[in-house]
Amino acid sequence: MILNAAANGKKTYKMLCVVCHGAKGKGDGVGGSGLTPKPTNLITAEVQSQTDGAIFWKMEEGRPPMASYKTVIPEKKRWELINYIRTLKQ
Repeated sequence: MILNAAANGKKTYKMLCVVCHGAKGKGDGVGGSGLTPKPTNLITAEVQSQTDGAIFWKMEEGRPPMASYKTVIPEKKRWELINYIRTLKQ
């Protein structure tokens, strides 16, 4: 079940997140190059040590320049994204 969720999360990531967070989650996407602060590097121990709930909340609420995804990404898809983000560990 978790593998399927991660695969679904990867699809959403490629559609919505890769532009800023980069293909490997390092925060080096072309859309994020001019942003301040820079997009978060999702593979760092700092991010990976956060609880799923903390990451979910950050996706839901956003923080400029990242928008809130509460109404853009359905709740189930946000949890799938978290499952995918967990696969990006260093």
